[in-house]
Amino acid sequence: MLLGAVAQAAQITDVKWGVNKADVLRIVVDVTDTAGYAVDMEGDTLNLTVNADKGAQVPHSKAVKSSLADSLKIVDKGSYTVVRVPLKQRLLEKSYKAFVLKKDSATGRPFRVVLDVMPRQASYSGSGAATTVVSNRPVVSNRPTKNNSSIKKNIVIKTSTAADKKADKKKSSSKNKNDNKKNTAAAKTETKVNKSDADKLAVIKGNGRFRTSGGLDGKIITLDAGHGGSDPGAIGSDGTKEKNITLPIAKMLKEILEDKGAKVYMTRTTDVDVFGPNASDAEELQARVNVGEKYNSDMFVSLHVNSSVNKNVGGFSTYYYPKTDNDLRLAKNIQNKLAANFGVDDLGVRQANFYVIKRISMPAVLVEMCFISNEKELTLMKGQWFQKKTARLIAEGIEKYFA
Repeated sequence: MLLGAVAQAAQITDVKWGVNKADVLRIVVDVTDTAGYAVDMEGDTLNLTVNADKGAQVPHSKAVKSSLADSLKIVDKGSYTVVRVPLKQRLLEKSYKAFVLKKDSATGRPFRVVLDVMPRQASYSGSGAATTVVSNRPVVSNRPTKNNSSIKKNIVIKTSTAADKKADKKKSSSKNKNDNKKNTAAAKTETKVNKSDADKLAVIKGNGRFRTSGGLDGKIITLDAGHGGSDPGAIGSDGTKEKNITLPIAKMLKEILEDKGAKVYMTRTTDVDVFGPNASDAEELQARVNVGEKYNSDMFVSLHVNSSVNKNVGGFSTYYYPKTDNDLRLAKNIQNKLAANFGVDDLGVRQANFYVIKRISMPAVLVEMCFISNEKELTLMKGQWFQKKTARLIAEGIEKYFA
């Protein structure tokens, strides 16, 4: 499950619901400050997790009048809150969408997390509401898949449901290849690899030791330029490919870090697949992890560019997985430098279980360097000024982490 931006001070003040003429159930969570979110299915229950405390005035449950559900349950989990929706009917593919609405000081409206749930007969157009935004989840992979009976590939789309997994497995590999070439933000994907499948991969294990202080001099850092080769990543309106943005920034970052005394390795230095052409996602992602483990790195940094169906969405975000006591600290140091020195939105530090930052043993982050779907940011990211500044600020964040 993907949790979004960490907003420890945020508090939920209200949870509301409504049903439109098409019988679309809308759930709106009012929050005092920016907060990340995640949506997942748990049996017949749809869960909306918001990284915010539940206010005392918010009830533990609410009655709902809808063909989809009779009630909402608001569960306080301490540092986050889960809005549970017990469903009365099985959902179809792309039958729920989550997005955020920014705080509007002019109207007095707070920051809101919105979840729209569509019944089987409804067609969703987003009418009567702000344009929907798929949660700012990184495009982890758009690569063609390879038929391999020993390694199963399970792509989870933000708006898919558990009920559709059986149908998904019936799709031919050629259909998957065509689908993966369609770089739409509605297909924001996270690669999940079953543990049994991961165990079958060629896995390199480092010594498990890493340094977290004492300055940059002598530190071992692995940089992962996202995508490459057969996997273009996100694609801009002018055809710009994510893989061609991440690589030059990674090279610039390598040079800066080495000038400060660090030893830097890269998962790729040219436009290639790290594992090899037509690898499965599991093979490709593990190959990137293996580089960090092979050199017993002190840190692993994966560079990506984000994308959204809402072309107005933009900004930096940094993802981490809390496998050590230092992953979050690393993410904060990098995100703080980026957010304080660019005139774009600060989307915050976000927790995610992405393969490369979860499976690797040392502290790791995945940095989303603005949105290729945002025309202003697309123009920026193609320029050397943006690329050099982004590399410099990430380096400064890394240096502060080791201070």
